[in-house]
Amino acid sequence: MLVAVAGALTTSAGAAPRAAAVTPLDRVIPAPATVTPSGSPYRITSSTSVRVDGTDATRRIGEYLAGVLRPSTGYALPLVEQGKGGIELRLAEGPYGAEGYRLHSDPGGVTITAGAPAGLFHGVQTLRQLLPAAVEKKTVQPGPWQIAGGTIEDHPRYGYRGAMLDVSRHFFTVAQVKRYIDQLALYKINTLHLHLSDDQGWRIAVDSWPRLATYGGSTQVGGGKGGYYTKDDYREIVRYATSRYLEVVPEIDMPGHTNAALASYAQLNCDGVAPPLYTGTEVGFSSLCAPKEVTYDFVDDVIRELAALTPGRYLHIGGDEAHSTSHADYVTFMDRVQPIVAKYGKTVIGWHQLTGATPVEGALAQYWGLDSTSAAEKEQVAKAARNGTGLILSPADRIYLDMKYTKDTDLGLDWAGLVEVKRSYDWNPGAYLAGAPASAVRGVEAPMWSETVAKTTDLEYMAFPRLPGAAELGWSPAATHDWARYKVRLAAQAPRWDALGIRYYKSPQVPWPTS
Repeated sequence: MLVAVAGALTTSAGAAPRAAAVTPLDRVIPAPATVTPSGSPYRITSSTSVRVDGTDATRRIGEYLAGVLRPSTGYALPLVEQGKGGIELRLAEGPYGAEGYRLHSDPGGVTITAGAPAGLFHGVQTLRQLLPAAVEKKTVQPGPWQIAGGTIEDHPRYGYRGAMLDVSRHFFTVAQVKRYIDQLALYKINTLHLHLSDDQGWRIAVDSWPRLATYGGSTQVGGGKGGYYTKDDYREIVRYATSRYLEVVPEIDMPGHTNAALASYAQLNCDGVAPPLYTGTEVGFSSLCAPKEVTYDFVDDVIRELAALTPGRYLHIGGDEAHSTSHADYVTFMDRVQPIVAKYGKTVIGWHQLTGATPVEGALAQYWGLDSTSAAEKEQVAKAARNGTGLILSPADRIYLDMKYTKDTDLGLDWAGLVEVKRSYDWNPGAYLAGAPASAVRGVEAPMWSETVAKTTDLEYMAFPRLPGAAELGWSPAATHDWARYKVRLAAQAPRWDALGIRYYKSPQVPWPTS
């Protein structure tokens, strides 16, 4: 008789264990574009090397891969530029695009080929998931370390695959953000949107307006000590994200969600009186003073300094829930602010309320409405999309990661409804917003607002297992989208999260491993 125990098979008589099954090539998240199983697996052994070409980028990715594999395998896995077999990382011309790759495995070795470094890096994430989950551990594990035979050819559906982290309601340190970046990279997410300012806290140093950080960043929801990033802190986040092939999109939310700034500088208020710092969770009560010229001096300074720190293409100017700003003032404000973003070499992103003004050419609108959002509001966004505004889809009742899973979830909010794992995954971005051309959709983003999320374990519990589904919506072809198959692949991720120390919600909708 055979008994399954902890991923291996043992005989009831206590005979030696048989090797765990090799992970099928199609068992990864996001689902690859095409998978062709064939032949026998490749096995990583003590003689395996990581072969790279002479480019700096390939060598860095090789070192990253070896750094993942060495602790758990106990193997040296040297980087070499000559020889045959082992694991080869190769840049070459081909039909890969900016982020696509080809992974081929046979008994002689594994080769990952891409046209650009980002594609190689994404291929490495696939390779990680094809290995046993124990490969993620930091101590030597027994193995064996096999990669199924065959070929994966893969590329993303959308070029923008994002996750947003609100560091304003609760502050997260550089180390905490780096940990989240590593989790995002495992699922081929390529954009980290940092919500750097809100009513409860201003989180980035601005030399020309220093009290924004030192005073405006001195608290958070519930009255904690808050915090802020120095410019060097922010540069380190950007550097680390870049090393994981993520682009950082900084957000300064305006003209609403600005109490931290208004409390820091009285002259930014229409009445010249600074309000007290705010540690609650209400929204819509604050506004920059659109008629005052100092407002635009302030915005220019902030965007200038932030743009200089940010190598990426985008700068997010918020624009949501400006309930204390008149429509005329809102339009005036956005007409003044969008050209400032362009002046400093960045492309505007705004929450979808930006479409109530006039988005500049090239701007992206981030849609966060619900299935129940009014037809008129949806049509406003769709019309902008038909007129050339690109869309990032973040429907709050689908992929806002801070929504409660069920009424009994301790963390999170429920204003957008309860969002279980299936609901989060089971929608098609290309056909989601009626009247918007599919070609207008640039991608998807899963926001994590932090009113109730105060520490890493909170963040992880609300992100997992929904985050991988958002990543798959952004990467995988629509034809691969199937909840019945996806939930099986999702369940197979659990041992990897255990190995990585990630706390996650064990949804009853998912057939989790029982051992």
